[in-house]
Amino acid sequence: MLKTGIVGLPNVGKSTLFNAMTRTRKAEAANYPFCTIDPNIGVVQVPDERLEPLAKIAKTSQIIPAAIEFVDIAGLVEGASKGEGLGNQFLANIREVDAIIQVVRCFDDDDVIHNMGSVDPVRDMEIINTELVLADLQSIEGQLEKLQKKTKGSQDKEAETNLMLMKRILPVLNENKPAISLDLDLQDRTRLKQFNLLTSKPVLYACNVKEEDLQSGDNNHHVQRVRELISNLGASGSCIISAKLEEDLIDLSNEDALEFLRELGVEDSGGSLLIQAAYKLLDLESYFTAGEKEVRAWTFQKGMKAPECAGIIHTDFEKGFIKAEVVSYPDLIAAGTLQGAREAGKYRLEGKDYLFKDGDVALFRFNN
Repeated sequence: MLKTGIVGLPNVGKSTLFNAMTRTRKAEAANYPFCTIDPNIGVVQVPDERLEPLAKIAKTSQIIPAAIEFVDIAGLVEGASKGEGLGNQFLANIREVDAIIQVVRCFDDDDVIHNMGSVDPVRDMEIINTELVLADLQSIEGQLEKLQKKTKGSQDKEAETNLMLMKRILPVLNENKPAISLDLDLQDRTRLKQFNLLTSKPVLYACNVKEEDLQSGDNNHHVQRVRELISNLGASGSCIISAKLEEDLIDLSNEDALEFLRELGVEDSGGSLLIQAAYKLLDLESYFTAGEKEVRAWTFQKGMKAPECAGIIHTDFEKGFIKAEVVSYPDLIAAGTLQGAREAGKYRLEGKDYLFKDGDVALFRFNN
């Protein structure tokens, strides 16, 4: 399972947010730096409003959503690339995740200590990004030396291509910009992954606001400053959340939580949207199976073909793949039943080269 790391400076709400999204209290959330030391890991269900209507069509009460893994990583401080604070551990933990959610404090509260002495989200973002860039520069220097030795007097085309890509990345890092901000084609982006650079991972910024500011979060001056900066960082965007509000909802039923949110004038505390955004950040999509036993969302990597998607259910499905019976979610909902989708000509048989799409409802034919 792909992992999303939750990072940020100490006391910005990382552990509170982690607890809320995983609906646990695994991560200690205290009002002092480094209350998280070892990373906490939790599996989070991906909210998907398409599952309930599918369950009604399939006449089942059993629903299994998709899930992703979140990792709550220790707070970083200035100098982490040189081992300050929990720097070495922090950077090692980030290397193990596939995407990053950087939590940025966008609220003022004298009762919640900020380790820098004041609330300034842009400064906080720049500290973290600088430390990640410095760590990548150290990493690239070592990798460059090895590649230069490998290409000297040899015909190693792979090493030469890697060396050329590294030489393109180096000046970007020297400008204190992340590797992901470099304009690369799909082939080079795929190649970049093998360098395991911290700043090559996709990033989403979570603007943590007070619960009373959630409804008007777009007008929060801290949020506005964050959004001005991220356009230069190659980030995938931002999301407004209230970690404290999310925590307050942990022990409530879905109905009570919804009523509580409506009293505040909002439909969502930001957590559901953040989980969905993290799912997209990992380049993940969902296809569905729907039967009397259950309706289930299956996670696949964008760009996967039919046999690979079949293999997500069971390896035998991929090995013996014959065809996939597929109908899109909108077409199935419009038809009302599988039989209706067939009669409307919306039910298709797809072969091995079919690229699965988000929202496909599928049944696989395979040889045992």
